[in-house]
Amino acid sequence: MRKFNIRKVLDGLTAVSAAASASSAAQQQQAGNRETEIQETLQSEHFQLCKTVRHGFPYQPSALAFDPVQKILAIGTQTGALRLFGRPGVECYCQHDSGAAVIQLQFLINEGALVSALADDTLHLWNLRQKRPAILHSLKFNRERITFCHLPFQSKWLYVGTERGNIHIVNVESFTLSGYVIMWNKAIELSSKSHPGPIVHISDNPMDEGKLLIGFESGTVVLWDLKSKKADYRYTHDEAIHSVAWHHEGKQFICSHSDGTLTIWNVKSPTKPFQTITPHGKQLKDGKKPEPCKPILKVEYKTTRAGEPFIILSGGLSYDTVGRRPCLTVMHGKSTAVLEMDYSIVDFLTLCETPYPNDFQEPYAVVVLLEKDLVLIDLAQNGYPIFENPYPLTIHESPVTCCEYFADCPVDLIPALYSVGARQKRQGYSKKEWPISGGNWGMITQSYPEIIITGHADGSIKFWDASAITLQVLYKLKTAKVFEKSRNKDDKPNTDIVDEDPYAIQIISWCPESRMLCIAGVSAHVIIYRFSKQEVTTEIIPMLEVRLLYEINDMESPDGEQVPPLPTPGTGSNPQSIVPQSHPSTSSSSSDGLRDNVPCLKVKNSPLKQSPGYQIELVIQLVWVSGEPPQQITSLAVNSAYGLVVFGNCNGIAMVDYLQKAVLLNLGTIELYGSNDPYRREPRSPRKSRQPSGAGLCDINEGAAVPEDRCKSPTSAKMSRKLSLPTELKPDLDVKDNSFSRSRSSSVTSIDKESREAISALHFCETFTRKNDTSPSPCLWIGTTLGTVLVIVLNLPPGGEQRLLQPVIVSPSGTILRLKGAILRMAFLDTTGSLVPPAHEPWREHNVPEDKDEKDKSKKRRPVSVSPSSSQEISENQYAVICSEKQAKVISLPSQNCIYKQNITETSFVLRGDIVSLSNSICLACFCANGHIMTFSLPSLRPLLDVYYLPLTNMRIARTFCFTNNGQALYLVSPTEIQRLTYSQETCENLQEMLGELFTPVETPEAPNRGFFKGLFGGGAQSLDREELFGESAAGKASRSLAQHIPGPGGIEGVKGAASGVVGELARARLALDERGQKLGELEEKTAAMLYSADSFSKHAHEMMLKYKDKKWYQF
Repeated sequence: MRKFNIRKVLDGLTAVSAAASASSAAQQQQAGNRETEIQETLQSEHFQLCKTVRHGFPYQPSALAFDPVQKILAIGTQTGALRLFGRPGVECYCQHDSGAAVIQLQFLINEGALVSALADDTLHLWNLRQKRPAILHSLKFNRERITFCHLPFQSKWLYVGTERGNIHIVNVESFTLSGYVIMWNKAIELSSKSHPGPIVHISDNPMDEGKLLIGFESGTVVLWDLKSKKADYRYTHDEAIHSVAWHHEGKQFICSHSDGTLTIWNVKSPTKPFQTITPHGKQLKDGKKPEPCKPILKVEYKTTRAGEPFIILSGGLSYDTVGRRPCLTVMHGKSTAVLEMDYSIVDFLTLCETPYPNDFQEPYAVVVLLEKDLVLIDLAQNGYPIFENPYPLTIHESPVTCCEYFADCPVDLIPALYSVGARQKRQGYSKKEWPISGGNWGMITQSYPEIIITGHADGSIKFWDASAITLQVLYKLKTAKVFEKSRNKDDKPNTDIVDEDPYAIQIISWCPESRMLCIAGVSAHVIIYRFSKQEVTTEIIPMLEVRLLYEINDMESPDGEQVPPLPTPGTGSNPQSIVPQSHPSTSSSSSDGLRDNVPCLKVKNSPLKQSPGYQIELVIQLVWVSGEPPQQITSLAVNSAYGLVVFGNCNGIAMVDYLQKAVLLNLGTIELYGSNDPYRREPRSPRKSRQPSGAGLCDINEGAAVPEDRCKSPTSAKMSRKLSLPTELKPDLDVKDNSFSRSRSSSVTSIDKESREAISALHFCETFTRKNDTSPSPCLWIGTTLGTVLVIVLNLPPGGEQRLLQPVIVSPSGTILRLKGAILRMAFLDTTGSLVPPAHEPWREHNVPEDKDEKDKSKKRRPVSVSPSSSQEISENQYAVICSEKQAKVISLPSQNCIYKQNITETSFVLRGDIVSLSNSICLACFCANGHIMTFSLPSLRPLLDVYYLPLTNMRIARTFCFTNNGQALYLVSPTEIQRLTYSQETCENLQEMLGELFTPVETPEAPNRGFFKGLFGGGAQSLDREELFGESAAGKASRSLAQHIPGPGGIEGVKGAASGVVGELARARLALDERGQKLGELEEKTAAMLYSADSFSKHAHEMMLKYKDKKWYQF
């Protein structure tokens, strides 16, 4: 034990913790075990890392497809991702390994399969009959670029059009090429002297499968006879073609062109169009041709039994509509509806009642894929209202700037948030059910509530129900509405701290038990919210202004001159010198004099109506000091039992009593140390010594605005610039006011940022504050970017009325602990190794003051604020768990001996560390910048998991990655999507059951009747034996060098699901799932599984009905 204590003393004196060897670590752990004797239950076999689900809008979408029988929607993206959507709650994410953009998707309708065409000229066949879809086959074209694909309904032959104008035919069962090829030079007129361009359209005549309509980009359309291998008709137009669509009777087709026109052609009249329409062109007098418009990118032609056909198109607006939003145009009879969209249209599809192209289509909805949204339009109701989207696709409504994840919340929280959020819903949606309704839900094996909170660039905060791998928005809070909006661009002198998004959320501190919420914004503002179900009108918004300074200590500057704080990114990028007293200050050279004691944002002075939900308790703002803007807040904590909020930045720390609306503490970081400041004469960095003239300022490019900024990894300089910005979309830092920057002295180019110590972690708790304490007491633990932990003692008045009348007394304890790297997280364990949560007050309705409530309130508060705590015996001790960027320590209290230490990383740094519960125990989970996810047992800090998962590719991941209880974690994988993962082996095992099923056995609708006369006179649809034409016996083999077949990693489950070929002829298409490649003996098992699934479905349906419909259920 003696050796052990010497190690601790040396560690404290030198502040340098060298990598411990394996043997010394083992000795340390043995020493710790003798002292603690805590039985740890977590072992490495409890841990396994895997992705669970991805939520949000598919980032950079590029392709769209719909299965009208299975009612499944597929979206492909520019990064090779595939997202599949069924009924609300049934979603799936897949990824093409190449990462190439998806250019087209084609469902094998009602077959449980999908073909994707990629920009790298590969085709892939996905098996959707398993919970995690997999690729069965791939085909890589070597000499041709794929431009368009077409798979006729109930056919196994896929037509592939290319950039050279040729058409190849692929057997989707074997994923091999047919020898049958349609060459461009045979398709067009021999007299034509120019190449017709790439193929932009292929489709077969709805009434005759033997006739193929081929559209070339230049404006030529060819009707090709597959049997005779020659062109029947050629239709030429002098405008480029973007898309083609058939009338279901096969006698007419419509083309959309680059000049904003539509041409309708009769099949047997190739000389000129039957009709030319310019939907958005101004009709000129004297019969002149209308002015050209923008290209019509896509057109669909859908017929109805009862009335006029629908012509639906995107694009085609006139060129003089500058600034007009993208539009979808719906032409029905004589009416034309122009539906404006918020973003540009990527693609759209009309949803129809029948999958058969030769029947009346009966369109009922249009699904429009926008750049950043998915919109469904109801065609059956007047005014074409949109459907209310049940998918969680609005994560990115405003860019996400921070994220917090809470698993195992109080059970009444989600209903409470839902009940206040239900009042925020928009009106005017279609009254019909959401039409994308395929698939089945998985089994619910997790019963605990989960909540995700996202903070956004516009100052909004969203609460999401994330229970059981689903996601649904519960409630949205707009924090910006408390501030005055600037009317014009000139009228915003105070928001100089950031160029844009002055309300962006940087930090969220939430107490689920008391429902107290506290946020820190980018303009150095903090808002405290209290939850209420009552609507209130606040006459005067409670507000405090705090002047947080960074002062030079007396030894270095006898006159105690104040050094102006560093401007944050956005005010300038030049490093600034300190202005010593011997030099005349030049900072007053700004034209309007020095701004002083002014906050960055102006709080409204008019009464504020606050809806049920989160209501403002107090607004705190840091103010300008001597012409310098306040520093952005780097850490934040709120405690409902103490009625306190505390926050810090690189200048210092402030504590506020939000019940009495008073500032209790306002100290520079150096002042926190008192006489124990280890950095007084010498900075920590060996590279530079501190200038005697000042306290040292951060280089603007490496501003210590957020705890993760501080690191010595090679990547830190590149990364740190963007961490404090509200969104990753910001441009690089630039100098806004050159004259101001030039007026500064340039004698010091860059002072090591280590010399500016920021507050990086804050934790309220009830523990031992000094070595000789005999009982725990309320206190605040403070962690800094230099690895120091300081403790402040809180002396709270008794509960009830006295709490509001007597002051809270705050005093430093003198306790200082040291770690290597910035402090990220702190937590406390009791003698059994269980987590000691911070004290909290149970939630109660604050806007209904009753005598009984007041009495209850004082009763509830008193045990929390009076010490010793009833839960602790005087003889018992506690353990502080402290995690920094580099290492973790477990310190015994009150003795303050370091009993365990673990160097987490030498070459990288920890971005996020959380102390979380798992399997009735607790552990420390860390995510490192080098991509490793690690977990350590507590208190012994044994490594339990170390998996290379994801390198830190951008600041979005660093800003949003978080761990929570029960082995859950998440981060923002793209600006629009949340990726959830688990590090729990149990969850990984149960994941297959929890995932929804995309494919469900559905009977294919019957083909339309031909009718007596059509059957008699041969007027019905003509079928074609494609096997006879395209099979190897008739067409021969394709050139081997043309395309290469690659077997997919579909796995056993995939092979079983498609053993006899994923698709087949008409007869096989109608067979049930059990007959497809399965042994007949499995039929009974499948039937039993379906019965069980139906029972499960019934239960889920009932739960969903309760959750969404019966609002009275929530008024508890």
